[in-house]
Amino acid sequence: MTASPVVFADRMLSLGLARVSEAAAVASYKLVGRGDEKAADQAAVNAMRDQLNLLDIKGVVVIGEGERDEAPMLYIGEEVGTGNGPEVDIALDPLEGTTLTAKDMPNALTVIALAPRGTMLHAPDVYMEKLAIGPGYPKDVVSLEMSPKARIEALAKARGCKTDDITVCVLERPRHDEMIAEIRSTGAAIRLITDGDVAGVIHTAEAERTGIDMYMGSGGAPEGVLAAAALKCMGGQMWGQLLFRNDDERGRAAKAGITDLNKIYSRDELVTADVIFAATGVTDGSILAGLKHEPGWIEAETLLMRSKSGSVRRITYRNPTDRVNL
Repeated sequence: MTASPVVFADRMLSLGLARVSEAAAVASYKLVGRGDEKAADQAAVNAMRDQLNLLDIKGVVVIGEGERDEAPMLYIGEEVGTGNGPEVDIALDPLEGTTLTAKDMPNALTVIALAPRGTMLHAPDVYMEKLAIGPGYPKDVVSLEMSPKARIEALAKARGCKTDDITVCVLERPRHDEMIAEIRSTGAAIRLITDGDVAGVIHTAEAERTGIDMYMGSGGAPEGVLAAAALKCMGGQMWGQLLFRNDDERGRAAKAGITDLNKIYSRDELVTADVIFAATGVTDGSILAGLKHEPGWIEAETLLMRSKSGSVRRITYRNPTDRVNL
């Protein structure tokens, strides 16, 4: 008799995923503002791995810290969990914004997403051109094929406003200088960020809260999959196209099973099934509050979301400091 497959019980797994994200954030607390990016990242990695191995899942990291032979980070292909539950894909960034953490700058997060096995794009460690907007717009109202100017004009028309009422989030890099100039030629405002483009994309899903209407520009492909997981839960549209600079990067794509190197992926092609997403604030930001330490307690804020239900929870986690390894 064939055993029934284990169901992806996203509701039951969601609180456990929040604990994973919270543990990674709390572990990095003493390294905020200390100038040591590697130590902060390693602390978050160790805590995230420990908590993942307590979950009743057969998990495989598909978006992580590098290839299998580059351990000790949470590497692509690493198996985590007790092995007793559903088979799942895991996308994670134990500390999105290591530089932000080391310098105590805004919007450092711990980020993790979990979905049924085989439903997340195994994005290689290359760049991805990204475009994202929040919910409430017609499908494909903007596209990667459009120029930055055309995107802003189309979004303004759909929103019923002027182009100078639009704000675009862009990662501050020299490669974006021409795009930034074109955006500004429309009168639109730009929110430049130094790091953390997962947070940048999430901003678009809560435009009334963050003031960000659109995200555009290139950044890491793995972060693109994490961002798509978040938008799948919160609503919004996203597109991504892998960018390759050399044969080595094209080889990484082939190793990941990607054959169409020019494909533009929609949000639901980056993450094809229901997903759980959790992020915890490390430093204060426009999405989440950072870690707070008061006598006897450490406090963290976590965003926990499920695409199946569309639920978005903000959880305040307080733990006695004598039970936390600070």
